[in-house]
Amino acid sequence: MRSVRPGLPYPLGVHWDGHGVNMAVFSEHATAVHLCLFDSVASDHESQRIPLPEKTNHVWHGYIPGLGPGQFYGLRVHGPYELSQGHRFNPHKLLLDPYARCVARPPQWCPELYGDGRATDDMSRTLDKSDSAGCAPLAMVIDPAFDWGGDQLPSVPWHETVIYELHVKGFTRRHLDVPQNLRGTYLGLATDPVIRHLKDLGVTAVELLPVHQHISEHELIGRGLTNYWGYSTLSFFAPDVRYAVSRAPGDVINEFRQMVRAYHAAGLEVILDVVFNHTAERDQDGPTVMFRGLDNRAYYRLDPHDPGTYVDVTGTGNTLNVTHPRVLQLVMDSLRYWVSEMHVDGFRFDEAVALGRDPQDFDSEAGLFRAIAQDPILSRVKLIAEPWDLGPGGLRAGGFPPGWSEWNGRFRDTVRSFWRGESGCASALATRLTGSSDLFASSGRGPSAGINFVTCHDGFTLRDLVCYDGKHNESNGENNRDGSDDNRSWNGGIEGPTDDRAVDALRWQRQRNFLATLMLAQGVPMLSHGDELGRSQQGNNNAYCHDSELTWVDWNPGLQGESLRAFTGRLARIRREQPVLRRRRFLCGEVAHGSEFKDAAWYGPDGRELTAEAWHEPSLGCLGVRLDGDAITETDTEGNRIVGTTLFLVMNQSAADVQFEMPPESGMYAWELLLDTSEPDAQGVRFAPGVAYEITARSLGLFRLLKDR
Repeated sequence: MRSVRPGLPYPLGVHWDGHGVNMAVFSEHATAVHLCLFDSVASDHESQRIPLPEKTNHVWHGYIPGLGPGQFYGLRVHGPYELSQGHRFNPHKLLLDPYARCVARPPQWCPELYGDGRATDDMSRTLDKSDSAGCAPLAMVIDPAFDWGGDQLPSVPWHETVIYELHVKGFTRRHLDVPQNLRGTYLGLATDPVIRHLKDLGVTAVELLPVHQHISEHELIGRGLTNYWGYSTLSFFAPDVRYAVSRAPGDVINEFRQMVRAYHAAGLEVILDVVFNHTAERDQDGPTVMFRGLDNRAYYRLDPHDPGTYVDVTGTGNTLNVTHPRVLQLVMDSLRYWVSEMHVDGFRFDEAVALGRDPQDFDSEAGLFRAIAQDPILSRVKLIAEPWDLGPGGLRAGGFPPGWSEWNGRFRDTVRSFWRGESGCASALATRLTGSSDLFASSGRGPSAGINFVTCHDGFTLRDLVCYDGKHNESNGENNRDGSDDNRSWNGGIEGPTDDRAVDALRWQRQRNFLATLMLAQGVPMLSHGDELGRSQQGNNNAYCHDSELTWVDWNPGLQGESLRAFTGRLARIRREQPVLRRRRFLCGEVAHGSEFKDAAWYGPDGRELTAEAWHEPSLGCLGVRLDGDAITETDTEGNRIVGTTLFLVMNQSAADVQFEMPPESGMYAWELLLDTSEPDAQGVRFAPGVAYEITARSLGLFRLLKDR
């Protein structure tokens, strides 16, 4: 029998000091906490149960000499089972340490995971006394040592950032140039072919879909599916073992670190998509595997009129109670761990509005935002909010504080509407292309506050966006009721071409339109993995439950896919070479010091600047913008003034070709074609100012001003 000493109430979780282990866990309303030791991950009962002897400020703690790395463990927590008070303590249920660095055994679905008996009336539920040790999650004590080898954070400035959203498994599972045993893993992402592909696309940061250890919902498993995306978090500290090469518990941590180290060596940042708004325990009918059994009333937001049920602004059944100081500490400790110990460069917060409800309505000065702003570590990393949740007033675009960037859903919606051919979009498009100042300027932020995207993991792929008029989610097992109907009249909107080859050519052209609009707009562009290859999910716009070839990237996309990849790389090079596309200040349509032109001026096909009345014409479907290179008033890190080239961007959403007269210029100048989405290889042709360029129907052209013909 192992001895136990009082130990310390900090740091929280299990920590090995070379001689033994200190265990500390918060539970305000518990009456006792036991540390349970297991001999193996296959054990269905503990070999020893050790009561934690001390409680300090609601933290239960103890020190166990001789305990060390490789030890499997869980927790049992005693306390009241009183649903009317929000308490769901049940010592028959083995619980995961909320600070566990390694989940050695994910939970296996079984009836014993549920903490109470089923009942139609929540208040009639009774304590379930079946033991869950045989199927509950097990944590493992780890040795935190790792040789980072002089790893340096790339620290890419926001205005130079290009984000690539990807799924760890799906990105490399079918990549033939990745060794077979590494495909679909963290180490697969770290291979040279993958890094080279990202660099060729101009990517500076990868945004990984959730890599926190998660649970697949019981009903999904019953349908033969899985939670592929991972938005059902079990542990906020442990990397998901699904993506490890080694089957030895604990190796996953260093495999993740090796991936980060390889990306940093290539100048690439790693951003994690994190889910702190809810957990995998779901609603009152969900399993008891962690927070519910540790202290339900503290960790979750409960209905004040019915504490037996949960406040749900996330659409998942529960909402984490980040207004509680210890829960806020948990989130902050998790974020600091991933930065300090795992060397990640930033975070994208899923349904971030839920984290700013303080206590009910959203507040840009909520406790979490204030805590991060003053933190010397977290205030310096990239912070991205998904600016919505499903609660009242849940859409808060532009509502986050300085220091935060946001997924710009309005950019997505406006750009889709314009290229879909909808009328009356021109004015809104101009606002989005120039950085969405209407959303971000009032809070003192610049264009980089907007993470621009056209597609992401949630919704249609870019290829499917232009090929399907509606969703095809039948394989999800919900009779195609899930997923949003956000696609309208793509096929029906195709006018002119009637043969299959012409229709397909137009679809590839439309994909180039979207990619070009994204990469040439002010703000931070985000690509969704495989869009540059023409990846399809066969019309499924909610493929969260498919871990199969439906969602894995196809690395043999054919000639058209390879052409699209090359075109995307060209766009990235243009963006990198042209400072006017990466401004740190908003374009304001005014004449800047040192220039005779406005920083951004909009023109119609007749070569004249658009009037205020012209913006309100529903028929305005072809327009251009002159971005003045001389108007840049910014300096580089050494204080040198940034000198840019003047660009002219023309967009034609109409079904007819348009003769677009190039803007007049004084002196000996010429416009040179940089790209045309109707002819992806076209470039280098020169035009005199005032000469018309034929912009093909449903296409985009970009030109630069040459000052010496």
